[in-house]
Amino acid sequence: MRWALVKVCLAVTAMVVIAFAVPLGLVIREMAGDRALSDAERQAGTIAPTLSITTDREELTRAVLSTEPGDRGHLAVHVPAPGKAADGTGGEALDIGTRRATPKDVETVRKAGRASLTEVTGGFALLQPTALSTGEIAVVEVFVPEGEVSNGVVTAWLMLAGVGVALIVGSVAVADRLGVRMVQPAQRLAGAAQDLGEGRLGTRVPEEGPTELRSAAVAFNSMADQVVQLLANERELAADLSHRLRTPLTVLRLNAASLGEGPAAEQTRAAVQQLEHEVDTIIRTAREQRPQTQGGQAEAGCDASEVIRERMGFWSALAEDEGREVRLAGVGRTVRIPVARTELAAALDALLGNVFRHTPEGTAFAVDVHHSGDAVIVLVSDAGPGIDDPKAALARGASGRTGASGSVGSTGLGLDIVRRVAESTGGDLRIGRSVLGGTEVRIWIGLHGNRPERGRRGHGRRVGRRIGWRGRRETRTTTGPGAQH
Repeated sequence: MRWALVKVCLAVTAMVVIAFAVPLGLVIREMAGDRALSDAERQAGTIAPTLSITTDREELTRAVLSTEPGDRGHLAVHVPAPGKAADGTGGEALDIGTRRATPKDVETVRKAGRASLTEVTGGFALLQPTALSTGEIAVVEVFVPEGEVSNGVVTAWLMLAGVGVALIVGSVAVADRLGVRMVQPAQRLAGAAQDLGEGRLGTRVPEEGPTELRSAAVAFNSMADQVVQLLANERELAADLSHRLRTPLTVLRLNAASLGEGPAAEQTRAAVQQLEHEVDTIIRTAREQRPQTQGGQAEAGCDASEVIRERMGFWSALAEDEGREVRLAGVGRTVRIPVARTELAAALDALLGNVFRHTPEGTAFAVDVHHSGDAVIVLVSDAGPGIDDPKAALARGASGRTGASGSVGSTGLGLDIVRRVAESTGGDLRIGRSVLGGTEVRIWIGLHGNRPERGRRGHGRRVGRRIGWRGRRETRTTTGPGAQH
């Protein structure tokens, strides 16, 4: 494209220069010839007053030599003899100066009575008729050398050629710069497309250049963002689905543990362990974080109390089998939150599943719900060993412990699922020490999509913990050995 633009500009500029320079050069040559002839006519006119007064040879000779062309031998006067007839008989004619025109040309001008330009050796001769006092016609001859006719023409032509070349070079340079300005963004766009096709998903194109290429860059960047988001969504979906398999796997593991001894029991436990290992592998290979969608979860809502009661009904049965005490508080009234039902259920299952997975059998846990007006706080606490490094646990894929208590070798995706649910509403996720002695996971869910102020978050945590503990002391729902469901 760059060289094509340069060639087009070169051709157009060259045609324009030729169209103007050639006619202008011809006009300059004509003007130089006209100037030389005008000077010759003026020089011929300087001798006319002398011819009107006298035809004496000596007087005419002095008059001719006193002029500039006469001094250079470029002026001649042809005077017919007095009384000379028109047919050329009688008298003797006077020829003063150097003759260059032929007698025939001189006689033709004398008879015609008007000036004439004739070509002679070395240039041109201007023959100017002049009337004498005797009524005869004398002819003044002025020699115009060839150099004077073309004087300055070559210089003018060279100047025109120089101007034309400068215009062509300038236009080519400008076209080259314009071509670079258009070609470079196109080359960057092509290179970025190739990089994106080779898997470098972080490739983006600077939005520079002409309007059309800027629009193409904007469209390419938008497409690349969409590709990255779609790929991340696919990975996240695989990870989420795999993590949700943890719940039935937990049930299988608990049931397999109660099968007793024997080859069938051992094979069942080995199969469950192998399946659990494969699910962990899927989660680890698909743990790239998915970009958050705008308003994806805010559009759907659910009753948090209803969802929590439903999921606790499932986990309470498993807790009874393991001898765990379960306490639930704050779910006696409807609490609407801007989170999809399935997302909240997945987040709660992730936390409770980790309690069963990473705490010993018989470890008590509790779930408290607190509604503070602009947010809903969900507290999941346990009496397990706790988490040594809560910050590392929140770092997805790099945690040494995960869940309500944490365990070495966890993928960290469970807490990430919970965190994304909270952050999608403007809330957050915190990990701390519970009053039961283990880990407390606090989920702050915003009701209006606004992130709570720092001070209010701390206040909410204290209030949530206080009300949650009061609920546990009240023992609104208790399961365990001998408890009623």
